[in-house]
Amino acid sequence: MFKTFKEIINYREMIINLVKKDLRGRYKGSVFGFLWTFINPLFQLLIYTLAFTYILDSGIEQYYLWLFVALIPWIFFSSSIVGGSTSIRASKDLVTKIYFPREVLPIAYVTSCFVNMLLTFIIIFITVIIAGRGIHLSICMLPVVWIIEYILALGMAMFFSAITVYFRDMEHIMGIILQGWIYLTPVLFQIPDKAVAKAIMTINPMSPIILAYRDILYDGVFPSSERLLYSLGFALFFFFLGFFAFGRLKRHFAEEL
Repeated sequence: MFKTFKEIINYREMIINLVKKDLRGRYKGSVFGFLWTFINPLFQLLIYTLAFTYILDSGIEQYYLWLFVALIPWIFFSSSIVGGSTSIRASKDLVTKIYFPREVLPIAYVTSCFVNMLLTFIIIFITVIIAGRGIHLSICMLPVVWIIEYILALGMAMFFSAITVYFRDMEHIMGIILQGWIYLTPVLFQIPDKAVAKAIMTINPMSPIILAYRDILYDGVFPSSERLLYSLGFALFFFFLGFFAFGRLKRHFAEEL
C-alpha cells in the first residue's frame, strides 16, 4: 500500500489537472456557469427551510443556519460517493489505453468535490456573520473536520468505484442509499432521544462529523476531543478499507471495462 501511495504522489500533476478539468467543465455551457456552485446549495437550503420551518415546525432557533452548516458538508459527502463510484467507468478510455495508478481517478473526483465545498463555505461564513453568531476561536478546528470528512469520503469513493466496475448497479443503489442516509444523520432535524436513534448515531460515520461542524459554526464551541477521535477512527477505517479493496480489484479493471 505504501508503494501505491508513493506512486500516487508521483502522479500528483495528473490529479491536479483532472481536478481543474472537472471544476472548469462542471457547469460549462450553462448560463450561470460557476455560480451554480453557490446557487444549488442555496436552493436546497431554501426548500428545506420552508419545509421544516413553516410546514413542519422543527422548533430549532435559526433553523436556516443550523441546517446550512450541515447541508453543505453532506452535499460534498454524497456527491463524492455517488460521482466517485462511477469515476473509473466514466474514464474508460484512459483506463484501457494508458498506464497510471487507477487510484488517481477517484482521488481527483473527490478532491474536485472538496474544493467545490470549500468555495461554498464562503457563503456559510457570510451567513454565520449575518445571523449574528460571529466567528469564534473554535473556527481554527474547522480544517481538522474538513480533513477528516475528506478522508472518509475518499475511502468510501475508492471502495465503491472499484465495486461499480464489476457490479454496475451499485451506482444506482448508492443513490438510493444516500437518499435515505440523510434522514439517519442529524442534517435536516435532530435525532430523537431514543435507543434505536442512538444506535444509528453510533454506527453512522457522518453523525460525529456533522455534529462537529455544528459545534464550530452554529454553537461557536470547540468539538469534543472524543467526537473528533471517534470520527477520525471511522474515517481511517474506511480509508484503508477503500484503498485495500481498490488495490485488490483494480487488476482486472481494463478487462471488465
